[in-house]
Amino acid sequence: MNVFWFLPTHGDGHFLGTSEGARPVSLPYLKQIAQAADSLGYYGVLIPTGRSCEDSWVVASALAPLTERLRYLVAIRPGIISPTVSARMAATLDRLSGGRLLINVVTGGDPDENRGDGIHLSHAERYEVTDEFLRIWRRVLQGESVDFNGKHLQVENAKALYPPIQKPYPPLYFGGSSAEAHDLAAEQVDVYLTWGEPPQAVAQKIADVREKAAKQGRTVKFGIRLHVIVRETAEEAWQAADKLIANISDETIANAQKSFARFDSEGQRRMAALHGGRRDQLEIYPNLWAGVGLVRGGAGTALVGDPQQVAERIREYADLGIDSFIFSGYPHLEEAYRFAELVFPLLPEPYASLAGRGVTNLTGPFGEMIANDVLPGRKAG
Repeated sequence: MNVFWFLPTHGDGHFLGTSEGARPVSLPYLKQIAQAADSLGYYGVLIPTGRSCEDSWVVASALAPLTERLRYLVAIRPGIISPTVSARMAATLDRLSGGRLLINVVTGGDPDENRGDGIHLSHAERYEVTDEFLRIWRRVLQGESVDFNGKHLQVENAKALYPPIQKPYPPLYFGGSSAEAHDLAAEQVDVYLTWGEPPQAVAQKIADVREKAAKQGRTVKFGIRLHVIVRETAEEAWQAADKLIANISDETIANAQKSFARFDSEGQRRMAALHGGRRDQLEIYPNLWAGVGLVRGGAGTALVGDPQQVAERIREYADLGIDSFIFSGYPHLEEAYRFAELVFPLLPEPYASLAGRGVTNLTGPFGEMIANDVLPGRKAG
């Protein structure tokens, strides 16, 4: 099991849909989150992409030297950048980070944003571009000199002279809910990601991608992207969930859903269908809450509950075949600690052993010294 955290390069705070309790996303703040995730033992961090975010490659390049083990899941955008240039960027960052780069392949689901970036392609055409892009990208990073003449992309003698550390190339992560996305995942990527739908829906996706990959003679790993609201008691967790969206007006929800409706993303459509823009039916499966999706695009569901409940849901997804879990919580700095302290003890190794101790300081101190010379015990007297 690989447990990721998230870098909120598009904003952070205590509430959704309002500037109240918000925090500026600065390099010092992102550094705090990345170093917390690194020391707590998270496998990596996802950096989002798009015009609402700081650039993921620049952020990863700034933070990689400030961390030791943390991996960075960084987006490539087929259709926006040359596959050869992208391959060289990936090789460079992988080398400079000591082999800690992971690649998130993003086709783009917002037509308005796509047009702003110079992409005037249909949903199906974007997947055609992505397919051609990855065929070039993968071969270049394996040391080949590539000639390719596709429908959308043509290159001659494309190459990267400096190889990445990871072989054959930094692992490819990819998410998409359409038939085209499943075909692409089955044929070309290493880890297929889904947003946090109920387990039955996730199981159907996994089965489809797994079957298609088998026909290609391949195996694919699976991951899931979720928010998390965990507290010592379930009552406290649900109160925190309600508080997170307490300042969102009905008008804000309506405007957000109207904006999402223009997307040609099947995944975004499925996220919106989970709540229908309504506040009164947000627990869509035990401990799975769709409140985040009222105003946030992309991943819109959260695991909500006490540590045992959250761990139980994680195990349920793991039993389906999920082995990469990408979590986030508001605010991201505090919640990185909270999740590690409350849930890591209930997860498989190495996380159970890391709980409360992290990976950089195994000798203490842990807890404040009592009366200047008495070590604190693990339980109250």
